Amino acid sequence: MKLASQSQLSSWLPSIHPQVWIFAIGRFLSEVGTGCTLFYAPIFFVNQLGLSATSVGVALGSASISGVVGRIAGGSLADSGYWGRRRTLLLATAISAIASLVLATTNNFTSLVIGSLISGLGIGFYWPAAEAVVADASQIDNRRETFAIARLADNLGLAIGIVLAGFLIAIIGSYRWLFFIDAISFLVFFGVVYVGIIETEQQQIKESEKTEHFASWMAVLSDRRFLVYIAVNIFFTIYISQIHSTLPLYFKNFVLVESTATGFTETTISGLFAWHLVFAIVCQLPVTSILKRCSHTLALTVSAIFWAIGFGLIWVSGTATSHHLVWVILALGVFAVAIVSYTPSSASLVTDLAPENQRGVYFSINALCWAVGSFIGHPLGGWALDQPQIITNGYWLGFILSVAIAVVILQYLNRILAD
Repeated sequence: MKLASQSQLSSWLPSIHPQVWIFAIGRFLSEVGTGCTLFYAPIFFVNQLGLSATSVGVALGSASISGVVGRIAGGSLADSGYWGRRRTLLLATAISAIASLVLATTNNFTSLVIGSLISGLGIGFYWPAAEAVVADASQIDNRRETFAIARLADNLGLAIGIVLAGFLIAIIGSYRWLFFIDAISFLVFFGVVYVGIIETEQQQIKESEKTEHFASWMAVLSDRRFLVYIAVNIFFTIYISQIHSTLPLYFKNFVLVESTATGFTETTISGLFAWHLVFAIVCQLPVTSILKRCSHTLALTVSAIFWAIGFGLIWVSGTATSHHLVWVILALGVFAVAIVSYTPSSASLVTDLAPENQRGVYFSINALCWAVGSFIGHPLGGWALDQPQIITNGYWLGFILSVAIAVVILQYLNRILAD
């Protein structure tokens, strides 16, 4: 069995385009910095700056507003024969570095919103171009594995960043330095893109042969199959937003440790999310390999079921009378499987639906789902954490019900994709 797995792995690893490996290295280095701040930012802004969970949720959600602008512009720029994927990535990493520096000096709600808006703009420019670079370098027979490699680099960087952040907080006791590290990581990513990424072959298209940008957007918005996918994808992005912003604060302030009757420490939270990402890293390639035999919609349905199970375990962790840590560990493990089931299949489906010269625009709208998910998920989670604990705990049950709606939409999508 082990030899068979090694043979299968070696059969497609050599076919991964070299540019994907270079890009994955850059993503890994950048995500180390992101991991330092991603799960600790809500704790810092609420528990040290004294802002309410709702206001922090609104501030972090404001990144979605500028993110919409960035994603729309980023998709068009990425498809532009003059500008292209590479320059869009350089612009995105530079803006993101500036955003991290602003957040490092944040002292009040206003400066937090400003930093979040700049961050959202950088993220908006980044994702359409990043996904298009990977899509351009993939082939139909290895598309899910190619996207899995990129996600593997992201998760590995995040895991190291989380552990590093917990270590630094324990030593220096300051969260602000984490944002400076994040800024440096974006500058390093800028250097990797500048030196190692060339414009992909699909972008070497004469401008006269390209669809006009306005007509391109209209064509995408008339693609019924893609729009149905977008509707269900928003559910997944709302779920993921809960892991990034709501869960860290929930573990800190609501899931009590039996021996102390207080929430988990920063070190414990660091270990929990490191476990979540390490398990995602371990599962990424095996799960991708297993689900490759399934349709995209079936793979996304599997992901949705895992999300429902994970939210149920989070509810148990907040309401159980003992073994809270065990329930949280199980929940984050299930969420890891849900994410690695979702990301490669989602990106591969978008690539299959998009014409080569419109991938930037398709991935732009796909990335808008993340903006919408954050815009809804961050404030919603912040509101739930400001309510009495009975409402906060019941919040997770609502997500289980929402999964049923997502599964129904996926079954409809599967039907129209088969037409």
